[in-house]
Amino acid sequence: MNKFIDLHMHSMYSDDGEFIPAQLVDKCHAAGITIMAIADHNSVKGIDEAKKAAEEYGMHYIHAIEIDCTYNGINLHVLGYGIDHKNPIFSKLEENILKQELSCSEEKLKLTNQLGFELDKSQLDKLSANGVYTGEMFAEALLNDSRYQDHPLLKPYRENGQRSDNPYVNFYWDYYAQGKPCYTEVLFPSLKETIKIINDNGGIAVLAHPGNNLKGQFEVFDEMVKIGLQGVEAFSNYHDEATVNYFLQKGREHQMLITCGSDYHGKTKPAIELGETRCHIDEHEIEAQLKEYHLI
Repeated sequence: MNKFIDLHMHSMYSDDGEFIPAQLVDKCHAAGITIMAIADHNSVKGIDEAKKAAEEYGMHYIHAIEIDCTYNGINLHVLGYGIDHKNPIFSKLEENILKQELSCSEEKLKLTNQLGFELDKSQLDKLSANGVYTGEMFAEALLNDSRYQDHPLLKPYRENGQRSDNPYVNFYWDYYAQGKPCYTEVLFPSLKETIKIINDNGGIAVLAHPGNNLKGQFEVFDEMVKIGLQGVEAFSNYHDEATVNYFLQKGREHQMLITCGSDYHGKTKPAIELGETRCHIDEHEIEAQLKEYHLI
């Protein structure tokens, strides 16, 4: 099946992204992707660079952002497509979250060392460009620290281990995600506020990888639609076939925009390839919807 759409990837303007925006465009072009979007975490800094590079290839580039938000105590990621990224509200959003994440990084280091390690800031500063320490960075530092070569806690993330397919991000999910031992709370906007920010700036609000964020609570999706959610990323590397089909059916039932995204990051998620979204429908259907929503 012809795969030519990828609407979810991250550049180095996300704390856990590896490549500059123009490099991602080059990679998409090489992979045969003709419709793309870089959706950095709470940041629009890469949009102009990526759009210019995509235009040189004659590719469709959609302005996008991935905003962290909450709904009834559940941490979510909402994609905003087609936004007017020049509005200062997006830089204010980024600055607010960055300030909180810098504070949380110190706490993450303390909690990580309580697991039985002795990491110091210098190890993490080598991996961080802005002083924010992500769960993936802790994983990279620990897995490359010779002192912990045989540490039992790290065994699942080493070669042939149960969590070795994407070891860095799996370590994040296991220890730094909501409800895990090293979780630190950042006060994100509500889902309702996030939808309003996106809509007020001409964008379409789409729930990212819902199977990943709504584990065991799929029933709240209908409530989110009533709040104003306009789309769903049914096709994602984090979804098994049943989850894909569930959210595909829900998206069609509610007449929503249905999207596909790899969530490519580079080294933090080595098993994820650009353009691979587990999409099993003809991607021309998604292309037609993107045209309906005036995104291309």
